[in-house]
Amino acid sequence: MALNVFDHDDYRPPVWKSYLYQLQQEAPHPRRVTCTSEVENRPKYYGREFHGMISREETDQLLSQAEGSYLIRESQRQPGTYTLALRFGNQTRNFRLYHDGKHFVGEKRFESIHDLVTDGLITLYIETKAAEYIAKMTINPIYEHVGYTTLNQEPTLKNQVQRCPDEPDAARAKEPGVERSLTSLVRRATLRESDLAPKYEKVHNFKVHTFRGPHWCEYCANFMWGLIAQGVKCADCGLNVHKQCSKVVPNDCQPDLRHVKKVYSCDLTTLVKAHNTKRPMVVDMCIQEIEARGLQSEGLYRISGFSELIEDVKLAFDRDGEKADISSSAYEDINIITGALKLYFRDLPIPLITYDAYPRFIEAASRCSAPPEGLKHALGFHPQDSILVTQYEKENLMSSENLGIVFGPTLMRAPGLDAMTALNDIRYQRLVVETLIAHEDVVF
Repeated sequence: MALNVFDHDDYRPPVWKSYLYQLQQEAPHPRRVTCTSEVENRPKYYGREFHGMISREETDQLLSQAEGSYLIRESQRQPGTYTLALRFGNQTRNFRLYHDGKHFVGEKRFESIHDLVTDGLITLYIETKAAEYIAKMTINPIYEHVGYTTLNQEPTLKNQVQRCPDEPDAARAKEPGVERSLTSLVRRATLRESDLAPKYEKVHNFKVHTFRGPHWCEYCANFMWGLIAQGVKCADCGLNVHKQCSKVVPNDCQPDLRHVKKVYSCDLTTLVKAHNTKRPMVVDMCIQEIEARGLQSEGLYRISGFSELIEDVKLAFDRDGEKADISSSAYEDINIITGALKLYFRDLPIPLITYDAYPRFIEAASRCSAPPEGLKHALGFHPQDSILVTQYEKENLMSSENLGIVFGPTLMRAPGLDAMTALNDIRYQRLVVETLIAHEDVVF
């Protein structure tokens, strides 16, 4: 399979390491030890592997025949509780067994006891045989070779590079899991970054994930073992890694538009990185409309448009993205566009003036001084539209103070404060935004 990548001196094709994959193949297989007699009061979610209230000694004898043998017994010390007894390493391991619709002994939930035991045997075998290897997996990652942190500095695609001929277990490249990993890695390696788009640091949004078919970690290149929840997947860019590897992956998430389902209520950094833009499209498109036909409208930003039509604009952006039609032919009332812009800022999961920066802004405002120099970086935008609005103050009656009243609570939200404190902060929120607008030439 040929893959398009940059012709980069530092590039090395991924070498998927097969050691852990081979260990999983070698792991003992589950062997159910069935009970030959009928057991009274057997829970309906257990099968013939349930032996009732038997002793540990009897359990050892029943499981001594082969590695991977297992059964379920009821505890003699605590009737009504159940134990999964499993033969591994020539000894019997006992695990408290639970059921809440699915079977589990730890964090993972399984549809069947057989799957639980299979996954457990794989984990025990690999962690026993490769404990030292696993501890060192993150030392020499392939991520720097194939990740966009190195390669997206080169804006031009050139040659085609064939898959590494000495890749371990090379036939696996045809398997769906490996092919998806290669595609995901190369997508990040070949992402083109606009010269205008700033370089934001974005933390990956990792979620526990069950991979169907064999999968390899895109950070350390090792196999992701187990039947379910083998690792984590970034919900924004699709990066697949071990849970332990996720702790050392750089904060360089480059969201894939396929994973960004909406525009409103989407984290601002995720949105601009996914679309590779300097600002969110909503902000640019709405401001363009406002500056084109609304600067002289009385009460601009203060007067609300019809909420149903504002919701229509929101749905249009979520559905059509930058192709959304917000022109005068679609929405004649400019207050609908200003309302949609304010709604965008209100719906941000993390406000434009972030929760981390909020206390510093409030403290600065409470001292009646200009906000600190760091606010430029906290905001990451230039309030040019608001400045233009104040230049038409005689027509639209919107001074920097009035804009501060409108946008203060929209751009700043108190991080988990009580209602009274949040109410008291409103005047400082207004002052912060007013100062940003009135002194933009100094601040920015």
